[in-house]
Amino acid sequence: MSVNKAILVGRLGKDPETRYTSGGQAVCNFTLATDETYKDRAGERQKRTEWHRIVVWAKQAETAQKYLHKGSLVYVEGRIQTRQWDDKEGQKRSTTEIVATNFRMLGGRGDNAGGGASTGAADSEGSGAVPEESHHGEVSDEDIPF
Repeated sequence: MSVNKAILVGRLGKDPETRYTSGGQAVCNFTLATDETYKDRAGERQKRTEWHRIVVWAKQAETAQKYLHKGSLVYVEGRIQTRQWDDKEGQKRSTTEIVATNFRMLGGRGDNAGGGASTGAADSEGSGAVPEESHHGEVSDEDIPF
């Protein structure tokens, strides 16, 4: 048995880009930043940002293009996929991305960086249900109860 599942919560680094395959299927790409805060050996607080490439297909791609924008706070579920190809110069290239099977827009209506939570999130079941959540600011070590 094996499992390939990624769960991320982060902010878009730029507006999503949507293209259509020759068969007319939408594919949307965006980058998602996740932050980690930790204390180094000297006790100084450090922050590290990881960037993730996200790919969304079909109707969810159209929803992402319509409602997401740079700075939007998003929950993403998907699988990790690595692709390889030859570039124009014949060099081997590869990329690792998250192929989203479910995403939800987070943040309240007043959250200018998060897009409206009630603007119609997409998920793999197609329910479009969105939790009325509002995430403001970062969570620090002091905010965690354990």
